[in-house]
Amino acid sequence: MSKSQKLADVMRSGFVESLHYGSVAGIMPDGSVGLRMGDIAQPILPRSTAKPFQALACLRAGAGLSGTSLAIAAGSHIGEPLHTAVVARVLADAGLDEKALRCPPSVPGHESTRNELIRRNEEPSPVYMNCSGKHAAMLAACVASGWPTESYLDPRHPLQRLVCAVVGEAAGDAVEHVAVDGCGAPIFAISPVGLARAARGLVLAEPGTAPRAVVDAMRAHPEFVGGTHNHVDTDLMRLVPGLVAKSGAEGTLLLATEAGHAVVVKVSDGGARATVAVGLAALDAMGVDVSAAHALRSTSVMGPTRIADAIRVAL
Repeated sequence: MSKSQKLADVMRSGFVESLHYGSVAGIMPDGSVGLRMGDIAQPILPRSTAKPFQALACLRAGAGLSGTSLAIAAGSHIGEPLHTAVVARVLADAGLDEKALRCPPSVPGHESTRNELIRRNEEPSPVYMNCSGKHAAMLAACVASGWPTESYLDPRHPLQRLVCAVVGEAAGDAVEHVAVDGCGAPIFAISPVGLARAARGLVLAEPGTAPRAVVDAMRAHPEFVGGTHNHVDTDLMRLVPGLVAKSGAEGTLLLATEAGHAVVVKVSDGGARATVAVGLAALDAMGVDVSAAHALRSTSVMGPTRIADAIRVAL
């Protein structure tokens, strides 16, 4: 990644052991750029931080998502029973079942659920994959619009063309590249500053609109965005009132406040251990009180990271 800037040091007994470089884009409620580190105009693959916008596209295509079903569409669940039950319900309401999912088979990220699966000698299943909520929503959108379900992951499919248009419109950016995400769905490259603009648009949307419905569902049901405990997205939203948090693979993180501050972090090496510390420091630098989430500053995407002393953020 070109023009990256140092974002954080990893300290061990007062010694700088490792460094993380990348970019941070911070947008203020008035739409101005409040924080700039690295090249925030360089396109990135947003990975799962794009899920709120993919969920928005599903709503626009007619999917009847609300509450927990909309939150899980915008989230990366860990395969707890409450998660798979909602995924199954979304599919059933569309007249489909688990066989329609095209995401890879997986085991639950939730430890006790995974152990129970092993005890039952149950095979991995697409419904346990952390993107199955998004995939179920996409299938529901296809059924609602009369589009084919078998090819819903094809970038040329009407749904994926709509997702691309929604992402580009929300970001105010042209989509620079189309790739394949880890779950098999298309992922559209946009800049960190464009993604932050898009997040600001969601949280400042008028109540009752589709964009606002997505973030309202995430905030109302954070356990469906991540998990019931020890998941950074869920914990951040529980600790900081009004915050929307969505992490993604390869060192990506999106944070947006109820007032309209939005931050996007991209760590160049793809590591997640510094993203939360950097994201919270960025919000703090933009005047947002994130002191309630201080304990999460050394936290990875899926739980606490063992850091000898601290992550020191270069903000």
